[in-house]
Amino acid sequence: MGTNGKELQEAEGRVTLSAATPSYFRGFTLIALKEHREGDKEEDHAGTFQIIDEEETQFMSNCPVAVTESTPRRRTRIQVFWIAPPAGTGCVILKASIVQKRIIYFQDEGSLTKKLCEQDSMFDGVTDKPILDCCACGTAKYRLTFYGNWSEKTHPKDYPRRANHWSAIIGGSHSKNYVLWEYGGYASEGVKQVAELGSPVKMEEEIRQQSDEVLTVIKAKAQWPAWQPLNVRAAPSAEFSVDRTRHLMSFLTMMGPSPDWNVGLSAEDLCTKECGWVQKLVQDLIPWDAGTDSGVTYESPNRPTIPQEKIRPLTSLDHPQSPFYDPEGGSITQVARVVIERIARKGEQCNIVPDNVDDIVADLAPEEKDEDDTPETCIYSNWSPWSACSSSTCDKGKRMRQRMLKAQLDLSVPCPDTQDFQPCMGPGCSDEDGSTCTMSEWITWSPCSISCGMGMRSRERYVKQFPEDGSVCTLPTEETEKCTVNEECSSSSCLMTEWGEWDECSATCGMGMKKRHRMVKMSPADGSMCKAETSQTEKCMMPECHTIPCLLSPWSEWSDCSVTCGKGMRTRQRMLKSLAELGDCNEELEQVEKCMLPECPTDCELTEWSQWSECNKSCGKGHMIRTRMIQMEPQFGGAPCPETVQRKKCRLRKCRNPSIQKLRWREARESRRSEQMREESDGEQFPGCRMRPWTAWSECTKLCGGGIQERYMTVKKRFKSSQFTSCKDKKEIRACNVHPC
Repeated sequence: MGTNGKELQEAEGRVTLSAATPSYFRGFTLIALKEHREGDKEEDHAGTFQIIDEEETQFMSNCPVAVTESTPRRRTRIQVFWIAPPAGTGCVILKASIVQKRIIYFQDEGSLTKKLCEQDSMFDGVTDKPILDCCACGTAKYRLTFYGNWSEKTHPKDYPRRANHWSAIIGGSHSKNYVLWEYGGYASEGVKQVAELGSPVKMEEEIRQQSDEVLTVIKAKAQWPAWQPLNVRAAPSAEFSVDRTRHLMSFLTMMGPSPDWNVGLSAEDLCTKECGWVQKLVQDLIPWDAGTDSGVTYESPNRPTIPQEKIRPLTSLDHPQSPFYDPEGGSITQVARVVIERIARKGEQCNIVPDNVDDIVADLAPEEKDEDDTPETCIYSNWSPWSACSSSTCDKGKRMRQRMLKAQLDLSVPCPDTQDFQPCMGPGCSDEDGSTCTMSEWITWSPCSISCGMGMRSRERYVKQFPEDGSVCTLPTEETEKCTVNEECSSSSCLMTEWGEWDECSATCGMGMKKRHRMVKMSPADGSMCKAETSQTEKCMMPECHTIPCLLSPWSEWSDCSVTCGKGMRTRQRMLKSLAELGDCNEELEQVEKCMLPECPTDCELTEWSQWSECNKSCGKGHMIRTRMIQMEPQFGGAPCPETVQRKKCRLRKCRNPSIQKLRWREARESRRSEQMREESDGEQFPGCRMRPWTAWSECTKLCGGGIQERYMTVKKRFKSSQFTSCKDKKEIRACNVHPC
């Protein structure tokens, strides 16, 4: 504690000035100076302050780089945010002076002054650490083991009981020219998908695209739930290698559920200044924010951060609703621990003394080749087992294996040797209790013996090569351990069936893959999705393939699409290079896939022309029309629609002016005829039938530009003696609205 109970603290970017009860202060001044500077000049100050609460703090009007109170009153605590200066600035001195009643306590008294240097925690993950060139020789192999410590016991606030997990681990060993992720940088799409969805697929794709800069892709399974005792389930682990160029390792895994929170290491250097390889690294991990989602709790709804923010460590003062919130600004309790152990070294090691027998044996082993350099035109039998070591002591010796050349398809291409030699040591020179047994890898664990609660499971391995001296192998071929299935055996938990039998291997010989499945017996009562995996896949080994493999040329380029627009097909081919008499080849030689080009143009489609209408005049010159309708408008640049109305002239007898007397006589005659027809029937009389009156004219099909109207006359009654074919329904058409639009 400082003078009179006052103290200056810093916590992950936030600076706190506090007084222990019953002490208080009315005013204050806060500055940040470079070491050994007086503060007289602007360049003496380091970093930048940011105001958090304008009601409490403000910048000094006569000294903008300093922070002071907004209003003088009693207070016990203030906070401001401080952004560290660039790397290489050196140490920084945070100084505060406070006012209590009429007494001023100065900056250099007690804990009112705090010195920060670049190796202090406040700078961790904020400044760039320089990456030196590696001078180590050969290669080193490491095992990464991830221990999740995130549990309800260690982080009780809002802990997600049902869905807590760590996503699949993804990372790589790489050079300094490639960055998977880093504090202060922006998350790539691959990092974003890990951070938000727990999916490593895009991240692995990005890593593999940097093949020249990456030596090993690091992958390990997801962990459901996030924490279990190690005697129930082994911690996720993965092995990887490093060399002089690619001596850094990075990885990440999502803390689920969360908005975009992860843990991991970034550009961890495994090369030492003494030109050797780090023996063991243990690192506690706290979560960091990928800067792509603005959620503040484990199960916050999606809130994309726009624009995207930089990757930064989470702090205990980020948000009051955060599960890591601490009003005192303390550090976050670590949620995981990663252990990286060196398990082997290969090649010349720059005069470094080996640490243990494993390293000696590894030094003897030749460099592993990523690819078989045997020409494809040379067909060999499988390698024989290794012979006994030529040394019976712990001195270096050799052992040999052989194979037979079965066919040389191209005499111009030489075939490699049929013998292979490997360094070895005599019996009793390994760490395995003096045994020289060669054991297989452990076979996958069997299903748990019960479907709910604590049970047992076992796994086996077999002896691949017995001791040369005929002694008995003492190494165990079977082991058992406790296991837990459906730990919460209640109606609200997700209960699973036992694992089913493994499916048949996908290969008939050599290496293949096999699957097994299980089902959900009972989903959670709250309606949430069951997160347990329902299928597993693993490698399987079938008897060795003795047939001569197919020798195929590379695939050709895809052909052009079979169409010039719309949906079509395209193909590619490859050729069989091996001779037909050496064996059948069932590999496909042609592949076909769909292709899509821009949509094809569609022309305008129309109905047929209607019948010509009646002449619009009863005498003299007139016109008649016909129309057609649009069935489909043109699309994607198709031919436009042509005219939909046509006119043609019509000419009837000349119009005359009859005398008034003739008109009256005609009207009287028509009147008498109509009265007679009404008396005979309700409808018109035609030869052989009686018709109903004409219907009213229909509405015009267009408002302008020439439309048509129709009316109908239907048969009311046919006479039995009728022989006339004209006794049928009638239809009349006339033009309408012929004025231009």
